[in-house]
Amino acid sequence: MPSALPAEESTERLDVRLARGDDEIAAAQTLRYRVFYEEMGAHPTDLTRARRRDVDEFDAVCDHLLVIDRARGDGAEGVVGTYRLMRRTAGERYGRFYTAGEYDIAPILATGCRFMELGRSCVDAGYRNGATMKKLWDGIAAYVFEHDVELMFGCASLPGTDPDQVAGDLSYLYHYHLAPEALRPRALPSLYVDMNRRAKDDLNPRRALAELPPLIKGYLRLGGFVGDGAVIDHQFNTTDICVLVKTDLITAKYLSHYGRNARDAGAEG
Repeated sequence: MPSALPAEESTERLDVRLARGDDEIAAAQTLRYRVFYEEMGAHPTDLTRARRRDVDEFDAVCDHLLVIDRARGDGAEGVVGTYRLMRRTAGERYGRFYTAGEYDIAPILATGCRFMELGRSCVDAGYRNGATMKKLWDGIAAYVFEHDVELMFGCASLPGTDPDQVAGDLSYLYHYHLAPEALRPRALPSLYVDMNRRAKDDLNPRRALAELPPLIKGYLRLGGFVGDGAVIDHQFNTTDICVLVKTDLITAKYLSHYGRNARDAGAEG
């Protein structure tokens, strides 16, 4: 597995785009297996172990965002990062959203807004640096802009299945980043784990934010919220939270960056 690359070099070598065929989706699923099952201790079924790919029913109806290292190849062989994206229209045609297996997302559906569900994010161990994450976020921003997405949501994970081991993380998110009630998903009653495990006065918010997983910190820096209640995912060996991000800030940053580049190149609207 390649070592982490300097940011400057990796930025020049990396592309971000949607998967173009079954082979590239399979490469993303193989990467997911390596990260979720071999590194993070998820529990594979016999079929998953045999094919060494993380596959579920939603893969066929989602778009798969890929980061590709051109030094490894321009196609499936170059996949080093992935994110799974499903717009509202695709989920409604399919009849289900992944997050709905853990959370009541009726408040999100009731908004009538253009949203997309995020999930299955992972990066090859040798590429876990700022450059790769920037490419993933660039890809998400472009997707949001192209499809006029107003809200993103999905399940994000804390390591392990003992909520007391991540009590500080859960309590910080509950006290400082709970979604507005009108928009707030709630963990399904049979799965609900209380996030309010420590008093607000017992927390150091700056330290708590610093200790969160990078992906969750990224959501919060974009003004993200969390739903009410955590969910223990025994298959994936994680404690899940529901994260929501309004895309205003993402769109503004995208327009600022790409709009400026277009003007510099002499392009017109």
